[in-house]
Amino acid sequence: MSILMAVIGWGGAALLLYGYAMVSSSRMSGDGLPYQLINLAGALGLMINSAYQGAWPSAILNVVWTGIGVAALIKLSRVKAPR
Repeated sequence: MSILMAVIGWGGAALLLYGYAMVSSSRMSGDGLPYQLINLAGALGLMINSAYQGAWPSAILNVVWTGIGVAALIKLSRVKAPR
């Protein structure tokens, strides 16, 4: 189980870094769906790993980060939905 949690944590970290690098290099829009999905998946991975490790400040940070990502996805879905 600890190997799986490590993979989830490292995967989450890699996704967050990838998204940040793509936005910072202007290869991806920070308010677009791809970035928001990458960001949400990365935060979920780190949240799961942090909670498993008992690193509660990091786990709570990533709960909030995930919530922000969900809110951004909801906002994007409302903007793109036909009226």
